Amino acid sequence: MITLHFAGYQPARSVHTRALHALRDSVARRAASDLRITVTDSIVAAGRKASDLLRMVASGELDGCYFASSYLAANVPTLGVFDRPFESGSRNAVFAELDGEFGAALARDVASATAYRVLGWWDNGIRHISNAVRPIRAPADCGGLRLRTLDNALHQGAFRRIGFLPVFIDVADLSRAVADRTIDAQENPLTNMVNFGLHTHHGHVSLTGHLVGVAPLLVNHARYAALPKRIAAYPGGGRSGKCCCSARTCTCGG
Repeated sequence: MITLHFAGYQPARSVHTRALHALRDSVARRAASDLRITVTDSIVAAGRKASDLLRMVASGELDGCYFASSYLAANVPTLGVFDRPFESGSRNAVFAELDGEFGAALARDVASATAYRVLGWWDNGIRHISNAVRPIRAPADCGGLRLRTLDNALHQGAFRRIGFLPVFIDVADLSRAVADRTIDAQENPLTNMVNFGLHTHHGHVSLTGHLVGVAPLLVNHARYAALPKRIAAYPGGGRSGKCCCSARTCTCGG
C-alpha cells in the first residue's frame, strides 16, 4: 500500500478542503488495494504559513497540495496569463482551455521549471476587493489604501498604477492584518472573505471581478515518477497530467 499525503491551508468548509476530501474518497473507492491519500485540511492551523506548502511539497515533506498559480508565475512565466487584471475572460472560457491542450502545455511548463507535477487545475475563485475605509467607485477612490495582494509582481504593479499601496501578507496572517488595520483593503474571492472572517471588518466590497483565480493541484514530481505504473494507469489518472482531477472536479476515472 502506497500512501500520499496532501495538505492545504483553508478551513474544513472551504471548497478546496472539500475537494481534497473528494480526491481522497475517490481514490479509496477506485484504488484502495494500491493507493491511499491522507489529508491535512490546513497547515495554518498547526502554526505554519500557507506559503510553506510549496516548500513542503518540493522537499518531499508533503506529497501534494493545491496553491494559487500566481505564486508559481515567477518561475513559470507562461502562468502569468492568469495574472493580468481584467484580461482573463470568463470562468467557463478559462477552464475550457485548461481542460484541453492549453492546460496540458502549462502543466509541461510547470514540470520542466519546478519540482512539481500538475494533477489538475482547480477553480480559485473570481477575485474582488474589500476595504474598511470607503466605497470604491472610481480609481481615485483607491488612492493611498494599503491593499493586501498575492505575492505576484504583475498584480502589485497593476494595483499600484491605480493608486493602491500593495503589500504581500501570507494567508496565515491575513485575518489579523485586516482586524488590526495593518492593511486597509484586500482582494479575494467572496468565499474567502467569509471563510477568513474578513467581512466582519470590511464594510465595503467592490465586485471588480478583476481576476479569475486558478489553483493547480500539485504533487512532488519525483514522488509521482516513482509510482508503479499500475497506479499511474488508473482510469482518469496518470499520464494525461490529470490524475483523478479535471479542471474543476475530482473523480478517479469519471
